[in-house]
Amino acid sequence: MTSPVLRRAAESDLDAIVDLLADDPLGRTREHPGDPAYAAAFAAIDADPNQLLAVADLDGAIVGTLQLTFIPGLSHAGATRAQLEAVRVRTDRRGDGLGRELVTWAIEQARRRGAAMVQLTSNVSRERAHRFYERLGFEHTHVGMKLDLRA
Repeated sequence: MTSPVLRRAAESDLDAIVDLLADDPLGRTREHPGDPAYAAAFAAIDADPNQLLAVADLDGAIVGTLQLTFIPGLSHAGATRAQLEAVRVRTDRRGDGLGRELVTWAIEQARRRGAAMVQLTSNVSRERAHRFYERLGFEHTHVGMKLDLRA
């Protein structure tokens, strides 16, 4: 199967990215394709040098996406962390290695930017995703917590 080009997302990719985010059981409950809030969020991400919103582009079709956030910090001797979020692969491309290619590419981007580590959170219900990340070398080292400020 042809490999897509992995690149920084463009504004013209936004609808396809949101569709990918909404294309799973959790995404269907929290994403709202067509909502104008996504355009403002994209503009903020695109303007921030510590953000990399990326897509996998296969002949003009977006078949995958992820977001990498670079977080400077004092701990770990002033290390920068790369936070991996919103990794999604289009349904018909799952299981063909595209997810591995996306995450491996993101790890290389983090190395190039001098990050000391790549970290991620994953919903406790995403057991398949957990196994996927473990196969890529990620380890369960922390307990994640969130506080929803929209409630």
